[in-house]
Amino acid sequence: MSEGATFEALRSQLQEAAAEFADGPDALEGILLGLVDDVDRAVREPLEIFPVCHHSPASATAMARRLREKRPKVVYLELCEDMAPLLSELRNCRLPVAVQAFASEIDGFPAEWAPLSVVAPITEASAEYQAIAYALDTPGVELVLVDRSSDHVFQWQTRGTRSARPADPDAPPAEEEAALHGDAVGVEIGDLRPRFAELETHLLHRGRVRHWSEWWHQYVELPLGDSDHDTYRQVMLLIGSLFRRLAPGDPERVRVDEDRERYMWTRMREHLAASGTDPADCLYVCGAFHASSRVAEFGVHGTGGFEISPPSATTWQHGLIPSSHAAIEAQFGLAAGSVSIAATQWAMNLKRTEVKPFRLAGQAGTKKPAKPRKTAAPAVPGAAPDISTDKLSGFLRRPPALDRLDEAELLGWSVEIVRSARRNGYLASTADAIAVFETSILLAGMRDRARPTPYDFQDAAITCIEKETVPGRRDVRRLVEILMGGDRVGQVGYDSLPPLARDVHDRLEPLNLKLQQRGVRRALLDMSARPELEHCSDVLWMLRRLMPDGAARPIMGERDLGKRSIQESWDLALGTHQRALIELGYEGVSIEQVLEQRLRRTAYAPNATTATVLEAVEDAVLHLRGGRLADELGTRALEVLATERSVDGAPEVLRRVRRLLAYYRISRPVLPSWIESFAKTGYAHYCTLLPTAFTDEEATARQVAAMLGFLFSMESLALSLGCDRTQLELAFAQSHPQEPPKVALLWAAQVQLGQLSRAELRARCDALLADPLVVQVYPRYLSGFLHALDPVPQLADFVVEAVSNAFARLPDPVLLPWLPTLIGTLRADGSELAPLLIREAGRVFPGRLAALDAWVPPWQALPDAAAPPQAPAGGSRAVLLAAHPATCDSVAELLGCDGTWDTSAPGPSSDGAVLAGRHPDTAAALEALLTHA
Repeated sequence: MSEGATFEALRSQLQEAAAEFADGPDALEGILLGLVDDVDRAVREPLEIFPVCHHSPASATAMARRLREKRPKVVYLELCEDMAPLLSELRNCRLPVAVQAFASEIDGFPAEWAPLSVVAPITEASAEYQAIAYALDTPGVELVLVDRSSDHVFQWQTRGTRSARPADPDAPPAEEEAALHGDAVGVEIGDLRPRFAELETHLLHRGRVRHWSEWWHQYVELPLGDSDHDTYRQVMLLIGSLFRRLAPGDPERVRVDEDRERYMWTRMREHLAASGTDPADCLYVCGAFHASSRVAEFGVHGTGGFEISPPSATTWQHGLIPSSHAAIEAQFGLAAGSVSIAATQWAMNLKRTEVKPFRLAGQAGTKKPAKPRKTAAPAVPGAAPDISTDKLSGFLRRPPALDRLDEAELLGWSVEIVRSARRNGYLASTADAIAVFETSILLAGMRDRARPTPYDFQDAAITCIEKETVPGRRDVRRLVEILMGGDRVGQVGYDSLPPLARDVHDRLEPLNLKLQQRGVRRALLDMSARPELEHCSDVLWMLRRLMPDGAARPIMGERDLGKRSIQESWDLALGTHQRALIELGYEGVSIEQVLEQRLRRTAYAPNATTATVLEAVEDAVLHLRGGRLADELGTRALEVLATERSVDGAPEVLRRVRRLLAYYRISRPVLPSWIESFAKTGYAHYCTLLPTAFTDEEATARQVAAMLGFLFSMESLALSLGCDRTQLELAFAQSHPQEPPKVALLWAAQVQLGQLSRAELRARCDALLADPLVVQVYPRYLSGFLHALDPVPQLADFVVEAVSNAFARLPDPVLLPWLPTLIGTLRADGSELAPLLIREAGRVFPGRLAALDAWVPPWQALPDAAAPPQAPAGGSRAVLLAAHPATCDSVAELLGCDGTWDTSAPGPSSDGAVLAGRHPDTAAALEALLTHA
């Protein structure tokens, strides 16, 4: 038959239809005839093109059948060419999994794109898995991946166009399983969905379905599920051509699609030329959208010289990560439960067509293949497709075959969904099962199908069982998805894990837990009884630092500077977070190496602050035993501190340097040189910034208090290293704050330095309370005093006194409006120091209500120095020490004090031991104790 004569009858019919519906030849005729031309061109290509749709059971069934018929020697597959070495590892995994290319450090791409990640999910009910399993387990067959590399995926993206796929109203919720791919860019074989929004809306409306997955299942999957190869191939080519010709003219997307097609045909021609393989012995598996390509490079004899750009300097890591049906649906915008329904349809297709699928030898999670049934006419290897037969016209004219109602299947679904609903808290009964059964048949009839589909059954179950509120964690929609197969989550086998992940599992082996399984495992570590578990504890604490929350969660035990627990309890979910563990393996061969790299990256980042670098130092001490790395990062912290010109991180710097200093003082005989330099440099640094911070409106009282805390707590060390206290005195002399909290901080610091007495401070606070113009902002002064408890903790009793005086002296019209401000100030600014204040108040105030009436505040019960109590007549005081001086001499010698005893005997009028006379209760209690003894 001459070229183009195969579909001549179909062309004539479409031309007549175009003339009738469009009132004459126009663009419609060109589109319809162009569809036939695309199909005819692809069918006549010497290298057989096999069009597929991603995760389509019909495509998988047709692929398995065609591979057993043709037995090709070379299989070209539309998949990123740099992922080829990983495909042999699929046999160690339980599907679904995703092949991943990952790059954390990029070169040649915008920095905000990092990290780069590309995933290609693979399920058993997919045509690509059938091709991979056939090629890897059949001797003499070569599998060649021909699609652009992962690097080119991002090379061909316009700057700023990295955006998420628009949300689908029927997409599954963003649960843990749906997030297994993270923010990776997904690549799929055969993305068949109309890009013309009006066309999709029309198809959904005419098909009486809600979303695209349901339309595809009803009008493509079911008719093609048991069709012959030629019919399947021509129909898929027609669908791909239709969606391609009716796609909107997005020039960027069209350019990327055409460049991918040029790339793939260029790679195939290069392989054919290099290997000398006959195109008739090859099979090209690609998406139906790309099978109908019109680029000049199309075909074995295509023209045009497409030049493939070299990859960037980015280093890519490759591995396998677990996937799930929900993750595939979320990433590619499919309806919730559609991949699970496709898996169920795949099993039904195999049972109905008796096609034997391909499975990788040793594939985890698959059943052993049954013995093949004897067939009357075995397939002849190398059989070529019949290109002279027009199967397309008959398929388009033939009405859809209506499957008869399978009452037993539908009744089983109805009973099971009611049973599942009752287990999840719904008040469902047998009547609901009957209602679901009848409603499913009714909905199928309204949608012009005799046999209810899983989508009809899902709508019926929601209508009959769902109530206003969901009683449990799962609604009816989710229960139907579980009934239809559930969200299957894959797992990467131990042998396919990167070295780091295998090392982690090996080091945690003493725990005797199945950590590769999903779910939470409780680990109990008693290091006192089993010292070897200390290494497991080290690994767990590093995993907690490196992995997401929930992967390793401590229940009992802590790890802090200078503290190590002897017993620990952990909740471990490494199997659930397997993807995160695998991606750690892209960064190094051990978790210690990865942690060290991350700490260095944090410390030497352009936006690193002194606080973040000190945090890295603390992590290095905790997890990597300190040493060289901690000293190096400490030196880096010193460099960053010297360049900072703000005090934003002062509270965090103070907290961390105090902890590190306390740790080094108890763990090392000599302080590291970097922390001595840090104390010296920090003392001078904060002395310089202190006057500015007191007047800067952006500097908060908490930050200024942290600076004072650093200066006062590090003063002794800094002075011993050569600093001059004059720096601090000059800093305070130049400080003139205007805000009430900072004024209070300055007063407290002056008390600490001895420049202001407590009596003067008390007088200033009394003056504030007596001034009606200032009393409204008195809570802000208290806020400053509260923050001053960190650098000057001795003022705790004075703060209690200041608050008490305010309550005692202010009238109710002033006190009551001020009370909410006081509470808000204490809650906002004093959450960390309020316990110290409360503890001091508990010491000062009486503990019983009955004692409150007679209680006199300590600051009001000052002793009267003018009238000292009279000494008892007869006898001198303190004669015991003079009669027995040996004890005092020994203490003086120990302290290094020289002195002589006063030989003059005290007379009866001596005022020595006045304290015992003023407070005789202690002596009386001691006398009573000795008398009763």
